[in-house]
Amino acid sequence: MGLATRRLGGALLAACALSCDFQPEVEEGPSPLPVGRFTSVKIEYRQPAGCENVASACEQLVVFFGSWMRPGQEIYLQDDPGSLVWTGTVTNVPVNWPPNDEPHYVRVFDPHLFDTPTGGVTAARLLVGGQTIYYYDQPGTRRESGLIYVDDNGVGRNPN
Repeated sequence: MGLATRRLGGALLAACALSCDFQPEVEEGPSPLPVGRFTSVKIEYRQPAGCENVASACEQLVVFFGSWMRPGQEIYLQDDPGSLVWTGTVTNVPVNWPPNDEPHYVRVFDPHLFDTPTGGVTAARLLVGGQTIYYYDQPGTRRESGLIYVDDNGVGRNPN
């Protein structure tokens, strides 16, 4: 074999070696995170008839809080004149039904209850997405919250 043939053969062998993939096959990584689902939810709260503290504090608005909300995202509910019902709509509520996560914790601050042991915090008489709250965490305290799931249509669902 001539020198030229050997060089050509060596060059072809080198080219073939460079074109080969010597890296091991990478296993498929984790599946992508599912896109979050969000909805709007109607909130209703029925305020007790009597104000339990000084009258001046009774004129404040009722405020709604949800566990998915960051500080400053709470909403003020609007009163229905002539009734004791306060309503509002919360947007961007994470859907958590069917239960694939913990229920949402919800509550209101009611100025009529400020001088009670709860300091005005309650989940009693609260409807979330049309569902009355039946399950509570730390009832009768300043940390009282109702537990609720929310479906894609903004309908509230009590834990089982």
